[in-house]
Amino acid sequence: MGISILDVKELKFENSDVKELSALAYDNKILYALGDKGFLYHFDMKIKNQEIKKLKLQKVFKLKNKNKKRLKKSQRDSEGIALVGDDILISFEKKPRVTRFSTKGVKIKDMKINKALRDIKNYKGANKALEALAYSEKYGIITAAELPLKGRDENLHTLYAQKKEWQFQKQGSVTSLEFMSKNSLMILQRKFNNFTRQRVITISQLNLKTNKYKILAKFDTRDGWNIDNFEGLTKVSKNKYLMISDDNGSFLQKTLLVLFEVNE
Repeated sequence: MGISILDVKELKFENSDVKELSALAYDNKILYALGDKGFLYHFDMKIKNQEIKKLKLQKVFKLKNKNKKRLKKSQRDSEGIALVGDDILISFEKKPRVTRFSTKGVKIKDMKINKALRDIKNYKGANKALEALAYSEKYGIITAAELPLKGRDENLHTLYAQKKEWQFQKQGSVTSLEFMSKNSLMILQRKFNNFTRQRVITISQLNLKTNKYKILAKFDTRDGWNIDNFEGLTKVSKNKYLMISDDNGSFLQKTLLVLFEVNE
């Protein structure tokens, strides 16, 4: 495969509010994690000798509007996260949008996104909207629907900047995006078979300049991989990334944090 697994930790928390972690962002020893129900977590993290040596919960914030009141229940379906300057961007399902927040979870402003993404009627369902998010100064906000929009080719996923699109081969539902370099984007996809209980996780790479697409790794439960509902990615250093699974608030599932390296 194009990656090497360096470390895996199963996370368990005493704080009952820490659950359903679906997105990650990392900066200056702080690991930001996003919960599906409008929670933002700050973790103090240390990686040494290719191991996750320390991961300590520091703060928990509820996402709030400009008046510092908690977002309405219908607006809390937070899914994707990316850093922008000293703030964060968060993408949402049900009411699809990308919003800029402070790192304490207070809304600053809604951001402009591709017009095809603004109406929930364009999506396959209310829970199939803006699952993934990435940002760079060159390309701005890049996001993707979990499944291709209505009327689009079922075999192709589309990445959307405000006024530009890229397509690549579908391997499952898009759950996370992360910049690898100036023009290269890492894509996490998840496939789940309700009948056989088979899970497949695919990590791939798309060059936004050349549109070259390649699969870096594929994990399939049929091959013996003990994988869960992976939904979040973040880069922590050169060629090293973290991936996290969403436990869906269920005692039957785990929150797994995986440290891996992309092989050069």
